[in-house]
Amino acid sequence: MIKDFLKKLLFSIKPLSYLARYSYNSYLSKKRVKNQFHDFYKLSMDERFDLKWSNRILCLDDNTSNTGFDRHYIYHPAWAARVLVKITPEKHIDVSSTLSFASTISAFINVEFYDFRPANIKLSNLVSKAADLTNLPFENGTISSLSCMHVVEHVGLGRYGDPIDPYGDIKAINELKRVLSYDGNLLFVVPVGKPVIYFNAHRVYSYEQIISYFSDLELVEFALIPENENDGGLNYHANAEDVAMQEYGCGCFWFRKK
Repeated sequence: MIKDFLKKLLFSIKPLSYLARYSYNSYLSKKRVKNQFHDFYKLSMDERFDLKWSNRILCLDDNTSNTGFDRHYIYHPAWAARVLVKITPEKHIDVSSTLSFASTISAFINVEFYDFRPANIKLSNLVSKAADLTNLPFENGTISSLSCMHVVEHVGLGRYGDPIDPYGDIKAINELKRVLSYDGNLLFVVPVGKPVIYFNAHRVYSYEQIISYFSDLELVEFALIPENENDGGLNYHANAEDVAMQEYGCGCFWFRKK
């Protein structure tokens, strides 16, 4: 009885203790910024700006020793851009990858971007249109340079308003293979590690699963983005065993249709 009571008490105190620490740290951060404002105000000698404490927007989480970033979404477009430099296509088709990738590479490549939810973006060398990844609007074997990165793991889970379909990812993969031309290049990225579905969010695939889904294509290059930053950035020498050790790694696959 006493043991159970103490256990319940511990569980009830722990969240409160965390909340107290968070509130105290937040108080100290706000106090620090207010002191900085007063110092800044005293040093300000010109009238270029309207400077009032009432105009403050407190950014309390940015005073860090290092610049943080999303490892998946910084490294995988960087990997893909390096591949495109090797391929040097006249035109590139991207299906639903992060929009920043299509917009950036459009500076030096003609890009067509397709998404289930089309983006209203206007840039030179960039065309944005609507498309369903499970039913792409292209003829068989007509695309020589194609990318679909950090996308297929979502298909069929309803997150983006798409229909619920347990095999939506397989349908999407088959569509990518269908439209890819002979000797065409496909840049494909998904979360990798121990296979699991986090419903409504995404799937995580094993290395073996992806290789089997694309068994009729040639794997030109594989790079692993490990979940732990201490294991490096883009690991070009990773194998299936390295992938199996991940919970939420990022697998970058460069396939070619032969």
